[in-house]
Amino acid sequence: MPYADTEAMQAHLDEISTRVARGAHAVLLLDRAGWHTTDKLDVPKNVTMIFLPSRAPELNPVENVWQYLRANWLSNRVFETYDDIIEAACDAWNKLTDLPDVITSIGMRDWAHVGQT
Repeated sequence: MPYADTEAMQAHLDEISTRVARGAHAVLLLDRAGWHTTDKLDVPKNVTMIFLPSRAPELNPVENVWQYLRANWLSNRVFETYDDIIEAACDAWNKLTDLPDVITSIGMRDWAHVGQT
């Protein structure tokens, strides 16, 4: 979708809901973007949204994913058109999905495993 807004979030929730196995429940960990917290969303019964504290990017590994994409494939570039931006972002995303060990390392939080073996 071309915009991150309430309409896009509703479509996202609806799609997630259709993918949750019968009898299961999905939990989404979200930042506090306006389109995540609006009371205009109709949250499906098989989905629960949990909001991270404000200004705590260290709790949200996806922030590091965006950093990695920018640092490795999207920075220091000028895009002529919107379609060029979309193509570059999709290309970067596809490159990253080919690197599952990198994804794991980006999302790893050593402090989250304290006291666990």
